[in-house]
Amino acid sequence: MKFSTSLALAAAASTASAHTIFVSLNGGKVGDGVRVPSYDGPITDVSSNDIVCNGGPNPTQKTSTIITVQAGSSAKLTWRHTLTSTASDVIDASHKGPVMAYMKKVSNAATDSGVGSGWFKIAEDGLDSSGKWGVDRLIANQGIQTVTIPQCIAPGQYLLRGELIALHGAQSANGAQFYMECAQINVTGGSASKTPSSVSLPGAYKASDPGILYNLYTGQKTYTAPGPSVFKC
Repeated sequence: MKFSTSLALAAAASTASAHTIFVSLNGGKVGDGVRVPSYDGPITDVSSNDIVCNGGPNPTQKTSTIITVQAGSSAKLTWRHTLTSTASDVIDASHKGPVMAYMKKVSNAATDSGVGSGWFKIAEDGLDSSGKWGVDRLIANQGIQTVTIPQCIAPGQYLLRGELIALHGAQSANGAQFYMECAQINVTGGSASKTPSSVSLPGAYKASDPGILYNLYTGQKTYTAPGPSVFKC
């Protein structure tokens, strides 16, 4: 049996215990200001509205909290295998892939579904030159994803969408696993000096994108994450 095949089989065997959830923002309580799901499973259909803030097979819990964050500051997104997991249980290490974050300006962060246009990417951590993935670094950092809230955007309410793509089954169509949740935030102190170009979710991803239909086991040295480039001030 080829080594790559062994890796693929091992990844498949660990799938049932390898899910993950973005559970809290900036050290807050689980689900306080973050729309956490009742189940930690993935979304696999990029054309579904569930690709935005989760839902569908993983019903999300409503929260009225809107978390205030300062433009230009670091925001810390906490990922865990389940809603009750500890920092040592983030996601199975076989689930290699990128870790990203998006934002969308909304009128009411507590009620907006996020579906449609207005999304811009603020962070992306994929495959580095040493062969390490964003997921590897997320696990090493005990599930903390740190992103910068752009200083140049307009103040106001936004959805902050943390996303992880697990590529262990992505060599097959619809095999990539998407994990995402949306935090409800109010950005203060933004200069409003730039308006980011934006994309729609669903719409920004296609199942055939090279960062979605991707064979993890062929030793590829490069990876192109799906979606737009990262917005910078």
